[in-house]
Amino acid sequence: MSLPDTSHGESRAEPPSLIERIRSLFGLNNPSIRDDIEDALEDHSVESDFTPQERTMLKNVLGLHELRVQDVMVPRADIIAVGIEDSLADVLSVFRTAGHSRLPVHGESLDDPRGMVHIRDFVDYIAAAAEDFWKGRGAKSEPSSKRDAVMRLRGLGELDLSLPLSKAGIIRSVLFVPPSMPALDLLVKMQSTRTHMALVIDEYGGTDGLASIEDIVEMIVGDIEDEHDEDDSPRIDVQSDGTWLVDARASLQDLGEALAFDFVAMSGEEKVETLGGLVTTLAGRVLARGETFEAEDLARFDVLDADRRRLKRIRVTLLSQPVSAQGK
Repeated sequence: MSLPDTSHGESRAEPPSLIERIRSLFGLNNPSIRDDIEDALEDHSVESDFTPQERTMLKNVLGLHELRVQDVMVPRADIIAVGIEDSLADVLSVFRTAGHSRLPVHGESLDDPRGMVHIRDFVDYIAAAAEDFWKGRGAKSEPSSKRDAVMRLRGLGELDLSLPLSKAGIIRSVLFVPPSMPALDLLVKMQSTRTHMALVIDEYGGTDGLASIEDIVEMIVGDIEDEHDEDDSPRIDVQSDGTWLVDARASLQDLGEALAFDFVAMSGEEKVETLGGLVTTLAGRVLARGETFEAEDLARFDVLDADRRRLKRIRVTLLSQPVSAQGK
């Protein structure tokens, strides 16, 4: 005797999705998932397993959809490039001084882009040319004696580095994008095309800037420095008129000790560590070069150098005595 089928009309409960679990973690119920998570990340009273660094990265990821290419690009004035008719010796010199692995290539000017050259392609070309010379002198495919090794080194010395870059056959294509393109869309396009450099072209067809995949990733994880980046300590220099010229990345603690002023107290409850972060937080935006911001009759900040993403150099003028969180 079979039992009646009572499963009709019943539905098995499906496990919660990842988004639902994240919302549950923060105790969120609003229709907008993005707003829910952004509000929760701003609320430090909410207990979670996220570290401050994770909170920052999550906020950066959520904010990435608002960024355009113009917000992350290197401006035209800061682009380091080589001409298509430059000699290989000149290109090698630029690689050496610029410290970049990719260089845009142009015709008569940056408004005539021709592509880019990668340091690996450049080294491969030089190594292959030296090996051809080496083999042409009767050396074996692999150096088996001191004589073969000397011939290989001599091959490097015999290279004609006066050859123009256009004749080397190592120029690769780049992406061309408008400044209004969403940065996230560019990141996806770079991944799919395996092209890590894009030239930003304005409405008149001129070169407005340059964006790399590293520029976009840095908007999420912060500045990325490699072994060749200079590790210069931020400068804090007093001037004859009593003002201070300060690198924006100088820490508030170091700045406070130098000026005997409590800059940390000025930040209130905001968790900022650098002068650039303090000024941006107080102003509510990234100030442009030449702008001035005065903080409640305590200090004036004149922006001497900045780009669209961050402040670089600031003149600090104290307008009052220290806010005495330093105990005096």
